[in-house]
Amino acid sequence: MIPVAPLLEWYHANARLLPWREPSTTPWGVLVSELMLQQTPVARVVPAYLAWLARWPAPAGLAAATPADAVRMWGKLGYPRRALRLYECALILTRRHDGTVPAELDALLGLPGVGAYTARAVAAFAFGQRCPVVDTNVRRVVARAVHQTADPGPPSTVRDLAVVAALLPDEAPVAVRWSAALMELGQVVCTARQPHCPRCPIRSGCRWLAAGRPPYTGPARRAQRFAGTDRQARGMLLDVLRAAPDAVTAEALAAAWHDSDQRDRALDGLVADGLVDPLPDGRFTLPGAQPAGR
Repeated sequence: MIPVAPLLEWYHANARLLPWREPSTTPWGVLVSELMLQQTPVARVVPAYLAWLARWPAPAGLAAATPADAVRMWGKLGYPRRALRLYECALILTRRHDGTVPAELDALLGLPGVGAYTARAVAAFAFGQRCPVVDTNVRRVVARAVHQTADPGPPSTVRDLAVVAALLPDEAPVAVRWSAALMELGQVVCTARQPHCPRCPIRSGCRWLAAGRPPYTGPARRAQRFAGTDRQARGMLLDVLRAAPDAVTAEALAAAWHDSDQRDRALDGLVADGLVDPLPDGRFTLPGAQPAGR
């Protein structure tokens, strides 16, 4: 078990001041933060999050914009399909939910880009519901403190949710805060490479620490590289499109990436993902943009 009181006391004293944790944050603000935080460091998300909500404080505002506006506003956060998913969410929320984020888990799971983790994070942090919220940080803390292993290994949504659900405090308000605290602990103390065990509020009950912090012996994870990948090529092409006031030519995109085969593959992928619209005259735009002369 993971002790509740020491963890909550630590969180009360040490939680980072993040804009989506403000009491005034709306469910829409929570949803935006959760989509932005997917595979993206907090430091990069904060300014983008503040700018996004300053422009679109409610789903209706984004729904009245264009997909191109969303992709431009997303900037260089990475994985820009998330911008389109947020735009699609705004359309659905405006048309089917009176412009509000639903509290029901099934309705949340029906939104574009919202999976098991994001739906439960919104249900918990926006609506105060008692439900397991399981991200990478939570999985790591549970693996160490409860299962005596340095790394949780490959994820399993059903198994991971069941494990964390069994650990949740009974009262919903306490469970919500416990979930936030557990995520924070994994983010800043029980880190993947250099855990700071002397600072950990649950160290007295951590089975991994008690066992002498044995190394992980499970399947190795493949290191992800970025330089020279199709993902980098896609980002460079999108940079050109975001910066252009009008549609861009194939020649302008060619100047952004030297490898023609990789560039064509990246561009085809962007078109297939709905992030780029090809025009009949051979130029390209962001989705939904209205180029001059069209």
